[in-house]
Amino acid sequence: MKHIDIFKALSNETRLNILKWLKEPEKNFPKQQAHLSKEASIKGGVCVGDIQDKVNLSQSTVSHYLSLMQKAGLLEAVRYGQWTYYRRNEETIKKVAEFLEKDM
Repeated sequence: MKHIDIFKALSNETRLNILKWLKEPEKNFPKQQAHLSKEASIKGGVCVGDIQDKVNLSQSTVSHYLSLMQKAGLLEAVRYGQWTYYRRNEETIKKVAEFLEKDM
């Protein structure tokens, strides 16, 4: 875990909000899986388009933000056909919280 990459990813209010909203996706986004078969598993995942609608930014900006957060380990992505779903990586978030508690 590269702490500096994580803190860089969190240094933007929109990215921080995305991470907060993904904590409770059913509360903050429309029901998911409309485009997918019943066999597809996106537990906790939210389609990029729904995230884009909520933040009201361009698709390229949102994709960049999500990619940055994924590379930092804060998000996981699952792709089904043309749709990509993002969810929080709770293991990394837990490690960040432990780092802040113990080492900072």
